[in-house]
Amino acid sequence: MEEPPTDVLSRLEKRIWGTPQTPHSLWQAAGLRFVRTVLILVRDLAFGQLTLRAMSLVYTTLLSIVPLLALSFSVLKAFGVHNQIQPLLVNLLTPLGEQGTVVARQIGEFIERMNVGVLGALGLALLLYTSISLMQKIEESLNYIWHVSQHRPLGERFSRYLSVLLVGPILVFAALGVTGALLKSDALSQLLSVDALDQTAKLIGEITPYLLVIAAFTFIYLLLPNARVKLGAAFAGGVVGGIVWQTAGWVFATFVASSGQYAAIYSSFAILVLFMIWLYVSWLIVLFGASVAFYVQHPEYLYLDAGEPRLSNRVRERLALSAMYLTAARFLSGQPAPSLEDFTHQMGVPMHVLTVVLEALQEEGLVVTSGDEPVRYLPARDPSAITVTQVMGAIRRAGEARFFQPATLPTIASVNSVLDHMQSAVETAAGSISLRELVSKNDASSDSGAPAIPRQTPSAGPSETVI
Repeated sequence: MEEPPTDVLSRLEKRIWGTPQTPHSLWQAAGLRFVRTVLILVRDLAFGQLTLRAMSLVYTTLLSIVPLLALSFSVLKAFGVHNQIQPLLVNLLTPLGEQGTVVARQIGEFIERMNVGVLGALGLALLLYTSISLMQKIEESLNYIWHVSQHRPLGERFSRYLSVLLVGPILVFAALGVTGALLKSDALSQLLSVDALDQTAKLIGEITPYLLVIAAFTFIYLLLPNARVKLGAAFAGGVVGGIVWQTAGWVFATFVASSGQYAAIYSSFAILVLFMIWLYVSWLIVLFGASVAFYVQHPEYLYLDAGEPRLSNRVRERLALSAMYLTAARFLSGQPAPSLEDFTHQMGVPMHVLTVVLEALQEEGLVVTSGDEPVRYLPARDPSAITVTQVMGAIRRAGEARFFQPATLPTIASVNSVLDHMQSAVETAAGSISLRELVSKNDASSDSGAPAIPRQTPSAGPSETVI
């Protein structure tokens, strides 16, 4: 008797997302992680905000592309290489076919007619703001992907954006100029006269566009998110994004060449429609590559349920005690204070989950943050003066609104009596246990004595947190 399709899907889902009964080999674990990553990326594309944020970036790009290029044009004009903007635009808009050449020429003519010198102080300020707004929108989208809610200080953001806007074009055209000079050199021409080297040069010429796009994507993923992005993760996202972008360009060019009906439907607006579609596809690929980089660096986010996981009270309490234990253990042993990333890797839970718990502990004055980068967490006072019940109380009180505190709720004698007995039992059982004693007990029961917390089972979902 054949197994129903629902049972097959259920078994497959359990095999991919369920807790394994036997340990996986290295290759099995890598394959399982790859499958989970692909499924999560498909879910994010289908049901996440990547498409909405790509649309937002298209709108911002349309508003800021001319001021952005005008600013770059002004910088490059001082170096005498401003004539190279037109070929670069043509290359970027190659997927549009002949229409791309028309769009590039129109943008170039509009830029050349702009005279930045007659704009005045207010006009120049608006030009800079419009250019910077695109960078800010890109950073916000990448911060969303990296689950970062904090923004950089205004001065740091301004300096980074100006560095990209002013120094970036110089570096790009300097690299293009060096490449062009090498290709025209006599020594290289003599080397290319050899058949084997000529074939190698052709192969390099074919893969060079991919390498340049991969390098550009990797640079974006490293620089713009307000997070510590590892080079390996950024490079993985750059490879995926770069290859997809180049392949999408070829597919889109084929689509444009075979879609003559667009001109009949949209008439003279066909160029604008195709340009906006290509912008949307490009930004969606950029955000997709950023998602790849994020999941490569943070596999703890590979869980089945969409959206932010909701924590039960007992999970929050366990996370809070574990975080306070790790903070106190590092402090007492003289090790560097843990950062948010240390907590994440040690406990195996997503960053935004820990952020909620750490913010509650910070509001209650149990932990303080350093001024380092990244931010590190320290006990607010001597671990001997912090008790387990204080940590539990801080988590239980977290999020109590002004009008929904226990004292403002209706009083029921029997309910209050039960709750008072429960609180008394907790204080009797753990009221005298300090963080120092908690660390000492674990060190005494451990052979190594190293402050450690058992990590979450890698294949467990957010509701199966094991600490």
